[in-house]
Amino acid sequence: MHAEMVPIALIQTFCTSDPAENMAKACSKIREAAAQGARIICLQELFITRYFCQTEDYESFNHAEPVPGPSTLVMQELARELQVVLVASLFETRARGLYHNTAVVIDADGSYLGKYRKMHIPDDPGFYEKFYFTPGDLGYKVFKTRYATIGVLICWDQWYPEAARLTALKGAEILFYPTAIGWATSELSAEVRRAQQEAWITIQKSHAIANGVFVAAVNRVGTEDELEFWGNSFVCDPFGQIIEEAAHQHETTLHATCDRSRMAFYRSHWPFLRDRRIETYSELQKRYLDE
Repeated sequence: MHAEMVPIALIQTFCTSDPAENMAKACSKIREAAAQGARIICLQELFITRYFCQTEDYESFNHAEPVPGPSTLVMQELARELQVVLVASLFETRARGLYHNTAVVIDADGSYLGKYRKMHIPDDPGFYEKFYFTPGDLGYKVFKTRYATIGVLICWDQWYPEAARLTALKGAEILFYPTAIGWATSELSAEVRRAQQEAWITIQKSHAIANGVFVAAVNRVGTEDELEFWGNSFVCDPFGQIIEEAAHQHETTLHATCDRSRMAFYRSHWPFLRDRRIETYSELQKRYLDE
């Protein structure tokens, strides 16, 4: 395969209350994805546990670990063996009482390339993440892997065009979004459910278009307490066209190939980066523009 063609895989799974079982499942599915040709593989947000942020529970802090730490080492050994790049979302303990929602990136030789700490932390019914996570302080990052230069943003980050823009401006060719998003089980309206899911897809497709990059979003599935995760992991090209997408209710390893050479085509035909008026954007640093 030509070097510009990058086969990727997104692993969309159910999670149980047993972290060891979830880790074993993830490793098994990584092996399967690599055997089917994937070169960059991304796991869903907080793949080792159920989504514990639905409640404020001090016991959940027991799931946190150093990054790099034990789970990072597992990913490194697997990446080295399979010659794949891995993106893994972990619950990081940084110091006593200080935690982050963090994604690690491991290169295909098993080397630890670094981590991204989730910048935007939600605090909504069913998503009480501010109780657990300190906002990231590493900035927006890119990782130059063996197969492509990638950016990683996490779940709530995916609603912010500024995050995608800054990551793309640093050279990301593919934006990966490990995610845990779903419907409240009490929300029975099919119309509301469809609107929420379509908004989630639309905002991410817009990041691809505005920045001329590939976007790969991986979500979990299954019902956990009061949330029904809607899956629908997908990959879209720099024109916002969906290349591959998963169903909303099944475990899936979603495979897609990103042709990086197409980025130049899209960016030259729709030259948004060329025509940016950067000298007019200083007010973006304000919370709100009061009259």
